[in-house]
Amino acid sequence: MLSFFMAIAKWLQGTWWALDISGSTWAYPFVQLTHFTGLSLWIGTNLALDFRLLGLGKKNRTAAELSTALFVWNWTGFCIAVAGGFMMFSSAATKYIPNPAFEVKLGILIPLALITHIVVQGKARVWGATQDVQPVGRFAGLFEMLLWLSVVTAAVSIPNFDVH
Repeated sequence: MLSFFMAIAKWLQGTWWALDISGSTWAYPFVQLTHFTGLSLWIGTNLALDFRLLGLGKKNRTAAELSTALFVWNWTGFCIAVAGGFMMFSSAATKYIPNPAFEVKLGILIPLALITHIVVQGKARVWGATQDVQPVGRFAGLFEMLLWLSVVTAAVSIPNFDVH
């Protein structure tokens, strides 16, 4: 299975955009900036809803209203983060594939956190319909926060594993 992913990684790393990113002094930092901007928007809007589910923050809106108000910004941030992350990955794909921190981040934590987020975002309209959030909503908000913290921890651990 690893050889299959490595073959795709080698092909991806040889594409014109990956070569342009890895061969430029300014392209990679710009791609990182794009990725981090998307992450800031994505994680920031996630945290706003999660904190509201926990009963923290401004209470001028219910969690349901906040979820609706942040929906477009949330998914816009996600799309920007994915685009930037894909470009970063493509510029050094063969280094990322065998990296244990990358494998945990992309193979386990992100899918789990994303599924949790979709459930929390959908159920926030029920759990947070009033100012008093249901206990399951509080737990879900905390659980989602911890999952995204785990994703960030795995991401910053990637440089610590030099697999070559």
